Amino acid sequence: MKARLHAFLETHFSGESIDYRQVLSLFLPVLIDQAFMACLNMMNTAMISSSGVAAVSAVNMIDSVNMFLIGVFVAISTGGTVVVAQYKGSGNAPMVSKAAASTVSSVSLLAICIALVVILGFSPVLNALFGTAEADVFEHARLYLIGSGMSYLAIAIIESVNGSLRGIGRTRVSMTLSLIMNLSYVLLNIVFIKVLDMGVLGMVIAANIARYLGAACAIYYLMRLDTSLRIQIKEMIHIKLSMLKKILYIGLPLAAEQMFFNGGKILTQVFIVGLGTHAIATNAISSSLAVVFQIPSMALSICTVTVVGQCIGRRNIRDARKFTRSFLWLSSASFVLMALIMVPLFQPIVGLFHPPADIVHNIYVIILINSVVQVVFWPISFLLPSALRAAGDSKFTSITAMLSMWLFRVVFGYIFGIVLGFGVIGVWVAMQSEWGVRGAIFLWRFRGEKWYKHRLIEPAAGE
Repeated sequence: MKARLHAFLETHFSGESIDYRQVLSLFLPVLIDQAFMACLNMMNTAMISSSGVAAVSAVNMIDSVNMFLIGVFVAISTGGTVVVAQYKGSGNAPMVSKAAASTVSSVSLLAICIALVVILGFSPVLNALFGTAEADVFEHARLYLIGSGMSYLAIAIIESVNGSLRGIGRTRVSMTLSLIMNLSYVLLNIVFIKVLDMGVLGMVIAANIARYLGAACAIYYLMRLDTSLRIQIKEMIHIKLSMLKKILYIGLPLAAEQMFFNGGKILTQVFIVGLGTHAIATNAISSSLAVVFQIPSMALSICTVTVVGQCIGRRNIRDARKFTRSFLWLSSASFVLMALIMVPLFQPIVGLFHPPADIVHNIYVIILINSVVQVVFWPISFLLPSALRAAGDSKFTSITAMLSMWLFRVVFGYIFGIVLGFGVIGVWVAMQSEWGVRGAIFLWRFRGEKWYKHRLIEPAAGE
C-alpha cells in the first residue's frame, strides 16, 4: 500500500525540479491556514448572527464592498508572489529580496489611498448601493464600512508579506502569521460580541486589533527573524521602478479583474437587497457554508501560483502543465469529499447561524446544488487561471473573467433572480453557470501554447 501511494505521488505530483514532498510541505500549511480562515469566518458570522438578522445582513453587504476594495491590493500582492516565485525558480536570490520589498511597500501605499477614500466618502457609496435596505441594516452597514476601512493597511501588510513568503515556498510562516491574526479575531469577537454584547461595533474593534497585531508580527518577522529574504527598511522605502513594472504587469490586470468581478458581485448583492432582509441573510449564510467546501481547493489554487511560477522561472513547461493537471483533478476530488462530509451535517451546522425557520430550506437547496456543480466547474474556473497567471498570462485571464462576470453572471442573475422570480436561488444558479462558461475558455487557453510564451523575468543575477 505504501509503495503504491509513493508511486502514485511520484507519477502525478513530482517533476524534474520539484518532488511531491516539497509540494506537500508547501500545500499542508496553506490547507491548515485556509481551513482556519474559513471556519473562523463561519464562527464570526454565527456570532454576529446572535445580534439579529439586521446585523448579519449588514456585515454581509459590506463584506461584498470590502472584497471589491481589498481585492485591488490583494491582486498586486499576487503579482508580487508571481515575480518572487519566478526569480526563486531562476535562482536569482538578490532579485527575490528586492521583489518582496517592492511588493510590501507598493501594496501598503495603495491600501492607505483606498482606506482614505472609504473613510471620507462612505455615505455616497452606501446610499448608491444599499439605499433600499432597512434603516437598522443601513446603520450597522455604515459603522462596519468605516471600521473595515481603518483596517485596510494592516490587511495589505499581511497579504503582501504572506504573498512574498509563498513565492519562495515559506508557507509555514505565512500560515503562522495568518493564524495569529484570525485566532485573535475570534477570541476578541467572543469578548466584544458575546460577553460585552457590543454587536457590530464589537466586531469592528476586534477586527482592527487583530489585523494590526498580525501586521506588526509580519513586519517584525521580516526585519528580525527572516533568514532568506533579508529585506531591509531602505528597500521597502525605495521602490525600484523596474521591479514595480514587473509586479504591476501581473497585478494590474488582476486588480482590474477583481474590481469588475467583485463589482458584478456587488450588483447581484443589490438584487438580493431588493428581495428583503431574509434574502440577504440566506445569501450570507450560504456564502459562509460554501467557503468551507472550497477549503482544499483554495489551498491548491494558492500553491499553484508558487509551483507553476517556479516551473516557469526554470522554463520547464512540461512540469507546469503536469502539476496544473494534477492539481485540477485533486481539486475536483476534494469537492466530492467535502460534500460527503458537509451535506449530511447540514442541520447542526446551519443551526450555528440561528437562521429564521423560513429560510433554512432555501439555504439547503443552494448548498446542495453548489456541492454538485462545483466538482467540475470550480477548479477550471478558479484554480486553472492561477496557473495561467503564474506563467505571466494575466491579461487574458483577467479579460475573460471580467467579460464572463458581466455578460453571464450579472445578466442571468437578474433574469433568474428577479424577472423569473427564483430569488436568491436564481442568483446562485446564474453564478454557477458563469463558472462553467469561464472555465471552458480557460481550458481552451491551457491546451494551447500562448499562455506560457510571456517573459516576465530574466535569469541574470542583477538588473
